Amino acid sequence: MNTISAQAVQRQNQDYTLLMNMLHVSVSKHLLDEHFTLIWANDFYYDLIGYSQTEYEALYHNRPDLYYAENLTDWQAIQRVVVDAITAGKPGYTTVTRMRRKSGEYVWVQLAATFVEERIDGVQVAYTVMNNIDEVMQMRAEQSVTYDNLPGFVAKYQVGRQLQLKLLDANRKFLEFFGDDSWKNEEYIVFARNVERNSEQLESNRERLLSGLPVHFTAQMSDQYGNDAWLQINAEQIGVKDGEPVYLVIYLDVTDETELRQMQTRLEQQAAELKAALETARQASRAKSDFLSNMSHDIRTPMNAIMGMTDLAVRHLHDEGKLRDCLRKIALSSEHLLGLINDVLDMSRIESGKMTLTGEPVTLPETLENIVAIMQPMLKAKRQKFAIHLHHVRHERLCSDPLRLRQIFINILSNASKFTPEAGEITFVIEELPESGPDYADYRFTFQDTGIGIRPEFLSKLFEPFSRQADSRVDKTEGSGLGMAITRRLVDLMNGTIAVESQIGQGTTFTVTLPLQIQIEADKTPVHFPDLRVLVVDDDTIMGETMTASLMQLGVRVTLATGGLEALTLADQAKSQGVQFDAVFLDWKMPGMDGPETARRLRRRISGTTPILIVSAYDWSDIEEEATQAGIDGFISKPLFASTLCRALQIYVLKDTPNKLNDEQPNRIFAGRRFLLVEDNALNREIAVELLEQDGAEVEIAENGMEGIWKMKHAADRWYDLILMDIQMPVMNGYDAARRIRELPRDDARQIPILALTADAFAEDIQLARDAGMNGHLAKPLNMNALRKEIQRQLITAVHK
Repeated sequence: MNTISAQAVQRQNQDYTLLMNMLHVSVSKHLLDEHFTLIWANDFYYDLIGYSQTEYEALYHNRPDLYYAENLTDWQAIQRVVVDAITAGKPGYTTVTRMRRKSGEYVWVQLAATFVEERIDGVQVAYTVMNNIDEVMQMRAEQSVTYDNLPGFVAKYQVGRQLQLKLLDANRKFLEFFGDDSWKNEEYIVFARNVERNSEQLESNRERLLSGLPVHFTAQMSDQYGNDAWLQINAEQIGVKDGEPVYLVIYLDVTDETELRQMQTRLEQQAAELKAALETARQASRAKSDFLSNMSHDIRTPMNAIMGMTDLAVRHLHDEGKLRDCLRKIALSSEHLLGLINDVLDMSRIESGKMTLTGEPVTLPETLENIVAIMQPMLKAKRQKFAIHLHHVRHERLCSDPLRLRQIFINILSNASKFTPEAGEITFVIEELPESGPDYADYRFTFQDTGIGIRPEFLSKLFEPFSRQADSRVDKTEGSGLGMAITRRLVDLMNGTIAVESQIGQGTTFTVTLPLQIQIEADKTPVHFPDLRVLVVDDDTIMGETMTASLMQLGVRVTLATGGLEALTLADQAKSQGVQFDAVFLDWKMPGMDGPETARRLRRRISGTTPILIVSAYDWSDIEEEATQAGIDGFISKPLFASTLCRALQIYVLKDTPNKLNDEQPNRIFAGRRFLLVEDNALNREIAVELLEQDGAEVEIAENGMEGIWKMKHAADRWYDLILMDIQMPVMNGYDAARRIRELPRDDARQIPILALTADAFAEDIQLARDAGMNGHLAKPLNMNALRKEIQRQLITAVHK
């Protein structure tokens, strides 16, 4: 390995030396130490001093201070120039000095050095270009030669007070380069363009030029043919004309040197970029290593619970209470494990650019109802107060990706619950902004908690994948560490924005703004109830005012009480005035007198036929028994949309109860229905068949797509009410089977609902199912509640076709 490295370095050095030799100018590399130690030099360097490389190294050991030992005055002058440049923070220096050659003669040279970031053993490096200007110096000293014998281009200019340049004299080389029309000065286009290109350089030297001081700078100019060149300009005042300074200007073509310097700069920039890229890659590698370590722990934790609880369940088959507890914990651990897997798969799809969104009908009430149901166990376990507030929500029916919209909300809310202590508060505010357009509504979703907060140094990394806040307060919190990265990407895909503010120990606020398409036809104003009078009782000022405003928009006359005692007082006043409330909307959790106690006392003051409805974000099953005993008639889940209130008034006040599918047998909702299950996995078949049969359905099975087509083809007309179709199967997959079923020459084949049951859970998989003629898509592992709901929806839809 070392031999290969040495060979590679040798080849690199050979290539570098060849490149430097092609420049036909002396180039050398030095350390900025007390010796100005020579690291490397090209052939022109040794040609200039007259020594071969071997001789120079043997005699002077690559130390210029030893080489200048016989001329200390010049060496000390060079040292002063170098020290002054370093002290002043300059990028390099230029100086003229004498150099002794091997023959003993001295020549004048110009040294132009550039300091670079490279260091060797901690010492900075400089690159030096050395030009032999002995002829120029001799001509200047002897003053016996004409301009035409000077190297480079020579010209004499009169400099005006506004930096006007008037050419007074020029040598042949100058005119050959710039053109004979240079005498026209500003009227000559080449002259004018060169002055304009270097106006900043002239302006920066204004004071020196007008004061008669020497001026030195490098400029890029074009010749009379349009070719560019880099010229080193050295100008000194030689007289005065009409009260204005006259300068002798020598132009030296340093194009090779300048391009070398530019090349060096580009190389340095590339090196810096590569270094930054390497560091980024290292950080990403460390982050992914940490992520895998965390995921290994997080996945093993629920797996351990599942395996351990399964073992305990087997040991306690006759202990119904213990068995139910084990199964509950297995279910919770399974859901958590599925969430971890989904996070990893989502992040993989997003990073590969394969994540797409669907555009489906979405209702905000249903979406938030699902979110509350999902969040309740977590909130209940930590006794956290959860409130949802609505502001100016005018459109409830929208078009979006319901799965991804729900995912954004749950990711943020679950984080809020995780990092908020017990009995803390979490508030979710939904606001429709006034600047919404005709087809789209802009919504602002604000999530505020009273949690531990996010450290400032982690805020900037919050949305990066594979990163977690390193904090002893949260290290025990399980999760993939991808939730917020996925959330950010989903918000971006929806053309929205997400922002976060946090203070340690005081909590965190996330703000998500999304433009959502309105379902114009479906989202119509609810009916009005101008003859109804309602008593609203809620200690939450915002919730009470929001509910009051929503009811008033429905035409309802509202009386608002901020607590139980005030509600009793208002009820007594109404009774004394002969006023009857048509309904009472009562908060469950209130300080002082809670909802149940308020309901019991209200029953003594209002008509027994007046419905008292509990309004709460809590699970109705948890409070149903106590609520019924207190005389409460029904339950309304927060948040209270206009449609929610409208439906409650229709059901509980107007007694307009909607029909329900098989309402007479709620526990056998699919009684009398026959389903065809096409599934190749025996265990999946067994689970699905038993669960569906418990709901009253008769289930027939097929083990692959081809068998499913055969059963449908040979069944009696409308024999099956619905087909549940797996996708990945031998012989024939679900997509092809669905297409073939739709092509069967019978009416029910075109109308029967077909639901995809598959582990392929991405948006493009849903679209593939639709393209194949399927009516819906459910991802494995199956959630039985979601499966029941989707089957019911499909059966109802099929009836109305």
